[in-house]
Amino acid sequence: MESIRKYLSLIKFSHTIFAMPFALIGFFLAVKKMRLEENFTFSFSDHQFLYKFTGVIVCMVFARSAAMAFNRYLDQKIDALNPRTAVREIPSGKIKASNALIFTIICVIVFVISAWFINALCFWLSFPALFIILFYSYTKRFTALCHLVLGLGLSLAPIGAYLALLEKFDLLPLLFSFTVLFWVSGFDVIYSMQDESFDKSNKLHSIPAAVGIKNALLISKLLHIITSFLLIYAGLYGSFGFFYWIGAALFLSMLVYQQSIVKVNDLSKVNLAFMTANGVASVVFSFFVILDIFI
Repeated sequence: MESIRKYLSLIKFSHTIFAMPFALIGFFLAVKKMRLEENFTFSFSDHQFLYKFTGVIVCMVFARSAAMAFNRYLDQKIDALNPRTAVREIPSGKIKASNALIFTIICVIVFVISAWFINALCFWLSFPALFIILFYSYTKRFTALCHLVLGLGLSLAPIGAYLALLEKFDLLPLLFSFTVLFWVSGFDVIYSMQDESFDKSNKLHSIPAAVGIKNALLISKLLHIITSFLLIYAGLYGSFGFFYWIGAALFLSMLVYQQSIVKVNDLSKVNLAFMTANGVASVVFSFFVILDIFI
């Protein structure tokens, strides 16, 4: 059990709460379209439904686990130098670097096999998806746009889950994917403010290191304003009802909240903004969207 806890900590399993709810939104959007266009009768007891649903969950968990473990493996020397991250599992010696790499490879294999069992399209798209989520770990070494690459990786969740059922692209799940892209990028900019000085001194790239805390906050706000417009447009385009707009209002209020508690001269509440506000936003929003889909 102790070993399991170490690996769950290595991959920050609790952070799955960010993208997983949006994957569920994408999946149930596909269910709704099947009901409307193919006279599909939804039932949790349907074996085919459970098969695809389980496949989506497995893909999400193992893709994200691969990305996080690889990031920790690749950044082990950087993490050891940073007082904030020196306590992480690899630099502290709790997990061997070689074991973290083996864990990454296992997660990659499970992800690809799971995608193959879902359908051919998901299988072939699993390779560019893997490239994006693993490539992110290199980006801080050469571009301040690393936050957008992280957002892009997590944005694959809604459209990927949608493709698991329908095997075709549609605008509505793509709108939710773009929402995730800008939402995640915005809060990752906030999170990286903690390492502004460290990044500068070690020639690592991030928006705070490139433009300073004050301007980084403005960029984060801009990214979340774009998120807000996308969320509203998705609601209008998808002709959602009352419950969607409750969820959207709560999600947007969480964006305002996290932007309000992080100050240029006070970063003490960054973790509250990062984990609590965004975790609550994602779960609550997805609950109301899925409720709207079925009611």
